[in-house]
Amino acid sequence: MRASSLLPVRFPSLVASAAVAASLAAVLLAVPAVAAPHHTVHKGAAVAAPKELGAFGRWIAATHGTGGQMVCYAFTRAGDEDPATGSGPILSVTDRPGGRNEVAVSGGPLYPKGAGVMVQVGATGLDFYTSGHDAFARDGRATVAAFERGATAVLRPPGKGAAPLSFSLTGFSAAHAAIRKACPPR
Repeated sequence: MRASSLLPVRFPSLVASAAVAASLAAVLLAVPAVAAPHHTVHKGAAVAAPKELGAFGRWIAATHGTGGQMVCYAFTRAGDEDPATGSGPILSVTDRPGGRNEVAVSGGPLYPKGAGVMVQVGATGLDFYTSGHDAFARDGRATVAAFERGATAVLRPPGKGAAPLSFSLTGFSAAHAAIRKACPPR
């Protein structure tokens, strides 16, 4: 099956699916290394490519891997960038064996060592910790619940003059439902 056949009809210009694959790979790399399953890829073993589950508003849902090693995730990009082809920061939610509701912002500004940031969804402030250019929700379940109810998530980086990162939550609920269906809780 051609990779371009996995793309939704509303993205006909994405025949160059390398951009989608790069976005999906960036999401996979954004989650904390501690949460990643440890496995060995044997020489000559086929590595499954990410599989798009669909586009939902401003969000894309996808899976990577198979069986007990499957990782399911949904992501969007900051601002008005197309989630599939943009190059800006990514907001993602990942479900994997041993970890659910892992929320990360990857590709943001370089955060000072030990800095924490808040992500605001409506009146709800959500605490994130940082590492390099990435920020991770301290409470994924509460963060996902706020995303379900919200319209926009805004991360305000520390530092004078740092521009906030704004992420649309339009389509989040449907994208999250798609990854929950593909990777049900065990």
